[in-house]
Amino acid sequence: MPVPLFDTETPLADLRPIILERVSEVIRAGRFILGPEVKAFEQELAAYVGVGHAIGVANGTDALTIAARALGVGPGDEVVVPSFTFYATAEAIAAIGATPVFCDVDRDTRNITVETVRAALSPRTKAVVAVDLFGMPADIPAIRAALGLPVIEDAAQALGADLHGVRAGALGDIATFSFYPSKNLGAFGDGGAVTTADDDLAERVRALRFHGSRDKQTFEYVGYNSRLDEIQAAILRVLLPHIDAWCDGRRAGVQAYIDAGLGDHLELGGAPLGATPAWHLYVVTHPEADQKLARLNDAGVQARAYYRVPLHRQPAMEPYVNGRQLELPVTDELARTNLALPISPVFSRAQADEVVAALAIE
Repeated sequence: MPVPLFDTETPLADLRPIILERVSEVIRAGRFILGPEVKAFEQELAAYVGVGHAIGVANGTDALTIAARALGVGPGDEVVVPSFTFYATAEAIAAIGATPVFCDVDRDTRNITVETVRAALSPRTKAVVAVDLFGMPADIPAIRAALGLPVIEDAAQALGADLHGVRAGALGDIATFSFYPSKNLGAFGDGGAVTTADDDLAERVRALRFHGSRDKQTFEYVGYNSRLDEIQAAILRVLLPHIDAWCDGRRAGVQAYIDAGLGDHLELGGAPLGATPAWHLYVVTHPEADQKLARLNDAGVQARAYYRVPLHRQPAMEPYVNGRQLELPVTDELARTNLALPISPVFSRAQADEVVAALAIE
């Protein structure tokens, strides 16, 4: 049987009647922009993450841009970002006139560390973006303690993860989420959120998402029109109570891979002590990754590569690299050797056996 990279349908099967009814209620009520569903979802997400504030925005990229603006990042500032991540992490910084400065990552966790960030610092460094890549929480407390810089936690792939009992989304000074449909908590369209425990940051985020205004009359900032849709909020409210069970299913799927002998064929990453990953993606490595991908795809397994061209080698980022030869050896290696395997809340041992069997074919 084919093994999909994402199975977004099966976990939703029993919830669709409830979702349709909630959407119908929103339509009947006629409140579509920043109504009661958005307010309730913001309260529920903040309680889940364990912070004082969650602010819904239009998408995860806007969340990053607005979070950086709320911290005061602007033209002339530098922000350290990992090069092994999705493009939006750096794009959001460049979009406000600041300079993304690329750093390397740890080989096992795929995340930035105190040492990789320190190597990229300069007197102009204003903040750091730490990505919880593939659902693995980065060691943000260590970075904040060692470097004394504000940290934006890009938790787009990590809702449901935690580090030493602290939820992803509560590890940095401010954090961002995406609710793109394939995420662990996926809307039926675009959506995002910013979370923080800081009252002042939260107020700036609320103003920035609504044209820079707190009262629709006085405009303090040049802001954005970036608001979580009321219908999407209603859908997300149905889904949020299931996120822990879904993440447990993903973790069980990773264990199924291990029990099936995946480590005999591919190099598995590792989680740091105290981390509970959410496993948005299960990414492994092999020196001949493209050949392994071809073999899996031929067998009906929907594996794929991620970030084959890291950010410091992307054409649009060349002005920020400015012709320098950046030495990011782990990033370059991971970009060349990674492959993402199927994982979902309902991933089974039988599916793990199929994946491993496909890899075993010579």
